[in-house]
Amino acid sequence: MKFNCLAPYVLCLFLAFTPTATLAEAPVSSKTLKVLIVTGGCCHDYPFQTKALQDAAAARNVSVVWTIVNAGGKGTSAQIDLYKNKDWARGFDVVVHNECFAKTTDEDYIRSITKPHFEGTNAVVIHCAMHTYRDTKIDNWRQMLGVTSRRHEHKSNYLVKNAKPEHPAMKDFPKEWTTPNDELYVIEKVWPNTEVLATSVSEKTGDLHPVIWAHEYGESRVFGTTYGHANETFEDKVFLDVVINGMQWAAGS
Repeated sequence: MKFNCLAPYVLCLFLAFTPTATLAEAPVSSKTLKVLIVTGGCCHDYPFQTKALQDAAAARNVSVVWTIVNAGGKGTSAQIDLYKNKDWARGFDVVVHNECFAKTTDEDYIRSITKPHFEGTNAVVIHCAMHTYRDTKIDNWRQMLGVTSRRHEHKSNYLVKNAKPEHPAMKDFPKEWTTPNDELYVIEKVWPNTEVLATSVSEKTGDLHPVIWAHEYGESRVFGTTYGHANETFEDKVFLDVVINGMQWAAGS
């Protein structure tokens, strides 16, 4: 998979399902965030979305050293060699999970991902990250996310209401916003220590669902949104503002 890293201070690793790579060192100022994006799998244009996040941070003058791990593929099952290293998360201020592997169920593998987060590695979780590891029986991943979801409803232009305008992640978010054509995820459970920041209503059932939230997981902060299916969403300034603000909140900056 070809991808051009046009944003400054970008380290890009495009990996097969059995990747090997050495991360290059880059000068980092005290105000620069070190962010790892883990992406790939089913159903979405991950190179486009990754580039959109990089450009959004640059446009907002947020200094970031990016490391990109793209597992590639279009399937729903994979194990990424990155996680074989018990220190895979060391040195990162935030890990952005924007991957989609619903049928990966290996419990030890999943715990190797959630353990560093519980111990203090902050995270941003986007869209299909909520359905990643969906088929596993253990709840570790779902506890880390802050919500449980196993299905989504149809694409539509959903109205989003800002429930916590005082939260730092929501500082640029309007009172109401309508999504581009995107999917509403059905939230079965909101885990303890999760603060719902915005909601949407199901057009099928009338049920209210969290769509943006902030979560404390062990020693870490987790910012999440279930929107982000379509490229049009990653072109929308309101969406990009809240994700970048959420990333900064998660990093404590």
